Amino acid sequence: MRMMLLMALSLYTSRINLDSLGEVDYGVYNVVGGVVAMFSIISGSVTVAISRYLTYEIGVDNKKRLNTIFCTSINIQILMSVVIFIVAEIVGVWFLNNKMNIPIDRIEAANWVLQCSIFTFLLNLISVPYNALIIAHEKMSAFAYISILEAILKLIVCYLLYISPVDKLITWAVMLMIVSLCMRIVYGIYASRHFEESQYRFIMDKALMKEMSRFIGFAFLGNGVVVLRDQGTNILLNIFCGPIVNAARGIAMNVNAAMFGFVTNFMTALNPQITKNYARQDYENMNKLIIRGCRFGFFIMMLLVIPIAVNINYILNLWLIDVPAYTAAFVVLTLLYSLIDCFCSPLMTGILANGNIKKYEIQLTVIYIVNFIIIYTILGMGSSPEWVFALAILFKGFVVIALIWNGKNMYYLRPRLFLYKAIFKPILICIICFSFALWLKIDFGHTFVNFLFSAGVSFFFSLGLVWLVGLESTERCEIMKVIKNKIHI
Repeated sequence: MRMMLLMALSLYTSRINLDSLGEVDYGVYNVVGGVVAMFSIISGSVTVAISRYLTYEIGVDNKKRLNTIFCTSINIQILMSVVIFIVAEIVGVWFLNNKMNIPIDRIEAANWVLQCSIFTFLLNLISVPYNALIIAHEKMSAFAYISILEAILKLIVCYLLYISPVDKLITWAVMLMIVSLCMRIVYGIYASRHFEESQYRFIMDKALMKEMSRFIGFAFLGNGVVVLRDQGTNILLNIFCGPIVNAARGIAMNVNAAMFGFVTNFMTALNPQITKNYARQDYENMNKLIIRGCRFGFFIMMLLVIPIAVNINYILNLWLIDVPAYTAAFVVLTLLYSLIDCFCSPLMTGILANGNIKKYEIQLTVIYIVNFIIIYTILGMGSSPEWVFALAILFKGFVVIALIWNGKNMYYLRPRLFLYKAIFKPILICIICFSFALWLKIDFGHTFVNFLFSAGVSFFFSLGLVWLVGLESTERCEIMKVIKNKIHI
């Protein structure tokens, strides 16, 4: 219920923001924010390291070392904040004003967006260790309540944006920065009050710093190419296609974020269990969790994607006042990408638990650099921007293959069993359900009532097929127990 509420609020705020800002300003915000996100190369690397080390130590119940890791993490984050601030102010400002495709009359507003985005990014960076503690301790209820508060604040921002008498793009950037500041304070207070190891003290553990730095170095490589794929591609779309295409991509990302939030919450709860099983050397249960996580994540996403993808044009025209060009295709392709991405998180968690990420990060770097080069080439040749998203899906498949291969060597994953249970069977079910949904759309037409009927029927058909064919008998029993406990039967 909470996720449905959050999804509804997210989609509604996207509609209001697009209407208030217009296609050009909406696209400017998304691409300028992408420039700042380029600097998440460093922060993402540190985040991965912190989460892995904290969860591992909880798994082996070493509270003293847990505090040492936390304090060391804070020191690293402060240092990284200084470095990123200097680089962002020099490189980011130069790139925005000299290389990006932004209307002359919106340059000043774009610089406001850049500065607000940098400040927001630094806030998020410093608070990473606190968020990592919440995840490692599996206190997911904290994220549930705080995420509702964040959604409500963003809804208030929408109203303020609508009535604002000053530049709306600047207003939006400043308001979102304030919301981010509020969220960082809330997360920090929660962690400080609930986890004794969150008490900061200056510690300089050279051995730990060296160990974490080695891990961060290879994570830096992997996060760098991921940012290159996502935000670098967004910048290429701006250079070759203009800000309106960035607006279409921004809408697609918002829709995907609302949908994928269901999967993210599930994975956030699952991933610490995978790491803790590895710490206990319980590889059998670890691999069962990975396979189950991939299947469940895929099925959750599939149930949401199919009704939306089949009826995307009708939904966009119903949802948005003005639909930017390419939006429908971008949304569908992005959702298909996320379906494939559901296989990655549990597999990646297994590799991170092992800690020896060198080979995988090098493989990931090669895959995404080739992807970026091909995207640059085809856009330069004048190809349609839809090809950017289609190529992303293809190369995501290569990432899954690399994850499976490394899983076999690191934590005894059985590729044949994984492919059958976690990939082939779910994809076959998805094809059947998607075909049925397409038939319903063709047969029942395009009115609102028919849309609700066909979407509802296709959803429950998919749910029934997942329940009867996609899940094992033990899983159905476990789910029924959870449902009964929730409703107190």
